[in-house]
Formats: sequence, structure tokens, C-alpha cells
Amino acid sequence: MGTAGADADAEDKAHKNPFRRVPVDKPPFTLSQLKKAIPPHCFHRSILTSFSYLLHDLFISALLLLLAIYFIPSISFTPLRITVWLLYWSLQASFLGGLWVIAHECGHHAFSDYSIIDDIVGFVLHSFLMVPYFSFKYSHRQHHSNIASLDDDNSFVPKPKSKLLRFAKYFNNPIGTVLILLYYIPFGWFLYLLFSIITPYSGFICHFDPFSPIFSAGQRVYVLISDAGILSVCFLLYHLATCFSVSSVMTIYAGPLFILNAAFVVVTYLHHTHPALPHYDSDEWDWLRGSLSTVDRDYGVLNKVLHNITDTHVVHHLFSTIPHYHAVEATHAIKPLLGDYYRYDGTPILSALWREFRHCFFVQPEYSRPGVYWFTNKL
Repeated sequence: MGTAGADADAEDKAHKNPFRRVPVDKPPFTLSQLKKAIPPHCFHRSILTSFSYLLHDLFISALLLLLAIYFIPSISFTPLRITVWLLYWSLQASFLGGLWVIAHECGHHAFSDYSIIDDIVGFVLHSFLMVPYFSFKYSHRQHHSNIASLDDDNSFVPKPKSKLLRFAKYFNNPIGTVLILLYYIPFGWFLYLLFSIITPYSGFICHFDPFSPIFSAGQRVYVLISDAGILSVCFLLYHLATCFSVSSVMTIYAGPLFILNAAFVVVTYLHHTHPALPHYDSDEWDWLRGSLSTVDRDYGVLNKVLHNITDTHVVHHLFSTIPHYHAVEATHAIKPLLGDYYRYDGTPILSALWREFRHCFFVQPEYSRPGVYWFTNKL
């Protein structure tokens, strides 16, 4: 079967049975073999191409900003003005999401061949989006190094049944799921940065604290630089609020940012939460199988707007320095070799979000293989 046929067959299986589990045995391929299957140019980082995507997103974001400043306030019909504001928030959040992805790519050294350029671009972009660039870069690196490990991963780590809070059972129902969604989606990103929720760490873990145990001594100064970037943007916003109004800052900046943060909670949650994906304890875990415990999703036109971080997440975890403009080609190149180890789910996003929050309540070990854990909601 040709490459296109193999790709279609893998996706067809996923569509027919999204609960079909990813194999947990040692893969019949190595990371080196996967890398050889990818065309060499996919690993090339072009500074011109990367900046062209950056300038494209900045240009559209600036156009939307001008509309928000000069056009939307002039709409006299209140219901129409509110509708246009909501449309502006959604569109601006989408293209700010593209900038967020570029900054995230800078943290992976996938923007250019020059680390200093990557860090400058990533620091400026993420600071304006209220993300502590270096702090997140370091903690996110730990996630990539320990993905799907119940003991050492730090992002979207599910709890075994034995570690559930005593009152958790009261949320294992449709009404409880709605309440969790209303808490988790809007505020999850802020709580992750401030308190590192959804991590296995105990105690106070904060991305703004240079002495948090997630940072080494050599990283502390960069955490302070990240904090300084956030404080600088806060001062700028305060100055704008005093020169114009608080409501202007809220409607033009805070509204899109709130939607952006909620959207990325959805995107990242759905990348790492799926009934077919295993998690491993420290006795079973290895990096390659852990990196394959993620799923590509289809967000329609937003795939392009978000630079395909949505539908190429598997290859991103395998080769995080591949720039986004080569990720689709790299994904298609390795899918035939991955076979059943590749997971794609084309379920509509809202349906998938509800299904995963309902079904993936906690993890329990496989009876015949205690170090492998699967999602369930059967208490």
C-alpha cells in the first residue's frame, strides 16, 4: 500500500473506533528510523520563512487592532456593537494564537538556527501574551522529556483512582462535568502558571517563583527576566488604562487574551487526553512510547491559523525542532512507519471535549500489565 493509502487507512480506523488503544509494546521502529523517513529539508529552519509567518500574523493582528480602536466603538446600534466585539475577540484570539505558537516554537529552538534570536523573539511575543517565556520554556522542556509519565510529567497528568480526592466521585456525572469544564477551561492556564495544577508535584509550584523546585539554580535569573517581561507589559497596560480607560484595555486586549488562554487549555488538553492513549509508571515508561502517547486533532481552518500545532502534535513530540511549516510533511512521512502507534482523531472538537471530560476521569492500571494505565470513569 502506498503512503497515501496507509495514511488514509490509519485515519479511517481512528474514525471508526476512536477508543482503539495505541499499542504499549516496544515499537518495531527506532527514533533514528523515524528521522530517516522524514525528508532532510524538514529539519531546516529558515529565518526568512519563520519571520514571514511572524510578520503575517502581526500584520493581521494589527489590522484587527485598528478596527477595534477606530471602527467598533463607532457602531451606535448596541446589539450589533456587542456582536462585532465578540467577533473581534474570536478573530484576534485566533491570530494571537498563531503568535503564541511561534513563541512556543522559539522555546524549542525551531524558529531559526540562532538561539539568541529565538529567545529574543519568543521572549517579546510571550511577554505581550502574559506568558513567562523562559519559565514556561524550562517547564515545557520537562514535559517533553517525561511525556505520559505518571511520576515525572508536569502537564495534564491524570490521577490514579487511589489519588482521587474523596469528593471527586460527586463530579463523575454530566452535571459535574459541566462544572469542571466551567472551572477548568477559563481558568486552567492561569492556575497552571500560578500553582502548577495538573502536575504531580506537591507543595507550592509557581512559574513566577525562581526558587520553585521545577527550576535549577542556573535558570533562576531567566525566571526573573521572564517576570520582568510580564511586569513591563502590566505597566504598559496600566499606562494605557490611565491614558484611555480600563474598559478600552479590557475590550481590546483582555477579551482576546482570555479566549486565547481558554482555547489553548482545550488544545493542549485534547492533545494529551484520549481514551486510546496510555500513561506509564516509572517502571514501564520510556521516552519513545511516552512521546507516542499523544494525538493529532482536526480544528478545521484553525489548523492553518495556529500553524498546525493542532494536527501535527505527534511529530512535534518526536522532533520538536522541526519548524511548523514542515510539520505536516514530516507527519505524512512517518505515519506509514508508525502504523497503529499513530493516533489521529477527527471527532468534532466540542464532541471530543465532552467525551474526554466524561470518559477520562482517572486512570487505572491494566490487569495484565500493572505499569500501564488507561483512562476510565468507572469508579
